[in-house]
Amino acid sequence: MPLHRVLPAALALVTPFLVAAPAAAAPPSDLRVATFNASLNRAAEGELVADLSTPDDPQAREVAEVVQRVRPDVLLINEFDHAPAAVDLFRDNYLERGQNGAEPVDYPHAFIAPSNTGVPSGFDLDDDGSVGGPNDALGFGAFPGQYGMLVLSRFPIDTAAVRTFQRFLWKDLPGSRLPGDFYATEEQAVLPLSSKSHWDVPVRIGDRTLHVLASHPTPPTFDGPEDRNGLRNADEIAFWRLYVQPGAAGEALYDDAGRRGGLGGGGHFVIMGDQNSDPLDGDSLPGAADQLLTAHRVIDPAPSSDGAAQAANPGHRGDPRLDTADFSDPTPGNLRVDYVLPSRPLEVRGSGVFWPVAADPLARLNDASDHHATWVDLRLP
Repeated sequence: MPLHRVLPAALALVTPFLVAAPAAAAPPSDLRVATFNASLNRAAEGELVADLSTPDDPQAREVAEVVQRVRPDVLLINEFDHAPAAVDLFRDNYLERGQNGAEPVDYPHAFIAPSNTGVPSGFDLDDDGSVGGPNDALGFGAFPGQYGMLVLSRFPIDTAAVRTFQRFLWKDLPGSRLPGDFYATEEQAVLPLSSKSHWDVPVRIGDRTLHVLASHPTPPTFDGPEDRNGLRNADEIAFWRLYVQPGAAGEALYDDAGRRGGLGGGGHFVIMGDQNSDPLDGDSLPGAADQLLTAHRVIDPAPSSDGAAQAANPGHRGDPRLDTADFSDPTPGNLRVDYVLPSRPLEVRGSGVFWPVAADPLARLNDASDHHATWVDLRLP
């Protein structure tokens, strides 16, 4: 069973919550990493904890069963409200209980930290004449931490080396697309790049380290002709391209502890998360997703599924087998927005998207979220 550690309420929104346990036996060289936008966000603060306090929440049971069917060793969950108490509740009441015949899964290590979503900015960021509400928060959200993130791992997390970039300012990104004619100077001085956060979470696998680079850029919609969300989405994606690229550009990046620089040319990494950007379809800026797919040392395993092919939308340019999200039809329709992108020289052994075809009994899990769990099997050198 995992250790249970709950932060004092006063610290929950300002201090990362780390859960660790003694290291397991020598791990294998092969592992499965996955990302899943599980839609475990709730409409009000405290609702997620309430829902997970019993083992009876239908949606959480479906999400847990998907995880148990995929069985990743390292998992990023997008849209898990920043509620540290919910971490143990989700593990104890859902993941560690078999769901509909699936085997329980145990993640003794976890990382959760604050998100910019719902944090008041003090400014009229959407320029509607009033200050306050989700659109004027540093990241869209009804309360601090809504739509947050969670990393679960079978392997130990190097907590001392975790880096978060929640407070990195959008204007400080090299080549920033920030619309300076829309945001006033004083707004630019407080507006972070991350609508949620960017995390570098080092996972220790034996004597090796895998950097889990986790994020969830804003959807490139819900704005006006200035396209502020489309531009922010593209720059949130660009952050990781700079972070893993050798050279001076990465030195402009600074984390929440004040440390500068990125990974540069070294270190094994995997970029993971719902990037809200399809390479060919949807509303994101042209080329936004390609910033990751063509980044330094990045491998694109192109996870796919028969279920996505079966649910294809007419008129889309991309290969429907690669889609990971089932959005409203006809616009934007199904898109590839969830990515697991490892670095060379990691060896890709397999990949997939959990999207069962309609005739599969497990197709009942397709409505657990509007996204589908996306996974890659890796062999460490």
